[in-house]
Amino acid sequence: MCFPPWCRHWVRKACLSLPELETHGGGPLGRPNWDSRMNRTIFVAGLATLAAQSAAGQEAFDLGTLVVSPSLSPVPEGEVASTLEVLTGDEIRGRDTGARDTLARLRGVSYSANGGLGTSTTLRIRGLGNEYIGVRLDGIDISDPSSAQLSFNFGQLVGSGLSRIEVLKGSQSALYGSEAIGGVVNLQSWRPTRDGASGEALLEAGSFGTLKGSASAGFRSERGEVALTLGRTETDGISAKADNDEKDGFDQTRITISGRFAATETLTFGANVLWRDSESEYDGSTPNETLTKEETGARVFAELVTDRVTHTLSFSEFVVDRQDSAGTAEFTLKDFDGKRRELVYKANAALGANAELDVGLSRTTEDVDVTDPQPSDEFEGDETTVAAFAELRWRPAEPTNVSVALRREDSSEFGVKTTGRIGVAHRLREDLTLRAVAGTGYRAPSLFERYSRYADTTTTLKPETSESYEIGLQKALRNGGEVKATLFYTEIDDRIGYEGGGYNQVDGTTVTQGLEISGIYDVTDRVTLTGSYTYTDAEEEGETLARVPRHDLVLGASADLSDKWSATGEIRRVADVEASSFAPADNKVGDYTLVNLGVGYDVTDTADLYLRVENALDEDYETAGGYNTPGRAVFAGLRASF
Repeated sequence: MCFPPWCRHWVRKACLSLPELETHGGGPLGRPNWDSRMNRTIFVAGLATLAAQSAAGQEAFDLGTLVVSPSLSPVPEGEVASTLEVLTGDEIRGRDTGARDTLARLRGVSYSANGGLGTSTTLRIRGLGNEYIGVRLDGIDISDPSSAQLSFNFGQLVGSGLSRIEVLKGSQSALYGSEAIGGVVNLQSWRPTRDGASGEALLEAGSFGTLKGSASAGFRSERGEVALTLGRTETDGISAKADNDEKDGFDQTRITISGRFAATETLTFGANVLWRDSESEYDGSTPNETLTKEETGARVFAELVTDRVTHTLSFSEFVVDRQDSAGTAEFTLKDFDGKRRELVYKANAALGANAELDVGLSRTTEDVDVTDPQPSDEFEGDETTVAAFAELRWRPAEPTNVSVALRREDSSEFGVKTTGRIGVAHRLREDLTLRAVAGTGYRAPSLFERYSRYADTTTTLKPETSESYEIGLQKALRNGGEVKATLFYTEIDDRIGYEGGGYNQVDGTTVTQGLEISGIYDVTDRVTLTGSYTYTDAEEEGETLARVPRHDLVLGASADLSDKWSATGEIRRVADVEASSFAPADNKVGDYTLVNLGVGYDVTDTADLYLRVENALDEDYETAGGYNTPGRAVFAGLRASF
């Protein structure tokens, strides 16, 4: 659908299908060797050349699909310069037991896990782990302030009850601040997609005593919407460690509520609430240790439209209460309490037909209080960060979109950090788009790294810093499919690591670089082929980073066998991955091949049954040395909407 340029801002505000529009915020190859000053200079010069092109503004603008992660305000997906992966609908719900497997299907994304569903899991984007990935759910930062390196545990994330996942890659600190060196994962809970009352439900049961379900209901009108989702997951699990056979279970309850209401033509109010309660068993220093966690989050906002400027004021809070047995008696549990509060003001201004500006201020406070049976393990700490940020989006010529973002943060602990990003999306032809991005980022030392007994009191930790570059092509195919290819490069200096009994700055530079390729092709109206391949070279001072696959290939096919029957098949091959130095000598980290199969039956137009077989060949492998992975597993489920 096309709209005149002056309408673009107002059309966005009317799109209720994306209610969090104001959210801040997938063969061996030769090793790339483009880490040099000359290549970086050529890269940046290419960005400048594209940005310098100018021509008369076009008369109509193709809005396309709006996405919220890559900019301070939502933008059409075709204008995005950074590499963005978007998952919706059935790509999320009922596809996998855990969302970590759904995300690992994407190019450039992998994970390692200390056991089955619910256990500690490190997601990696281009070789960089949880501590380098920002995570938002309905606009709320849900990373754990009390964790050792501020992060989110992807092992406890399930796809039921989610309607959309956006994975933004590369250093994004100019938009999101600390922890966004590797990228950002933006999650959205279920939303109604049509006016009136609607909803959906999912129920799934299968191997390892697994039962998973969710129910969502909502109402949407011209004035606003409200949505409620309840989800529950239970599993007896598998043994986390390879040296015993007692099962480590996991159960979790999750509730999300969202709503927005247009009080007048210019004033809108909204709120989002989340609550998650979980208990997981794991194998630590002793078998069958337990971790309980309660997470509560809320975000309220108000949006005021005045002439060409839209003002948004929001406040969010996220609280984590985590208790860890860690081999102790029940009445002497380790207790981790973390809290984050964030106040954000943002103004969005239309500067004319071809330019748009966002500016804003934010204040974030984080505090941690840890109690422990051993007094020496107790600590508390807090930090306040004030930030000013801006992003200019400009279309100098009809086929070219440029974005420039800057962010300046002042921390109560380590002073001022300034980060930036410049990106260009240039349509070479109607079916061929070139994208290029250069950005800087940083990761602040976590409160645990600074104040726990593992902190090195002889030195003062400083933030890690990063540079990130990528350049890619996207080619649309005649049958509606597409092919994408992206070269990427990220380097991190002053990395913080655990050495010598404490957290210290690590000498040298960490570098991840490689190539991502993905494609989708409709062979016929009923048969579709998909594929993705990632080559990642991740090193620090010449040493390969552990648990990062050098080669990761995923090939899939889906077919409509009849008007009611469908089938899917998938092969994933991971090769050239090394175990960490902490892994036992008999670990099984290395090459592996997984085969997943599925079949579906449409009971009605709004309900379907499915059967899924994971690891159909019963591959015996590990992603973290000494920790088991699930063998062959079978799951059956029912999805319905109303």
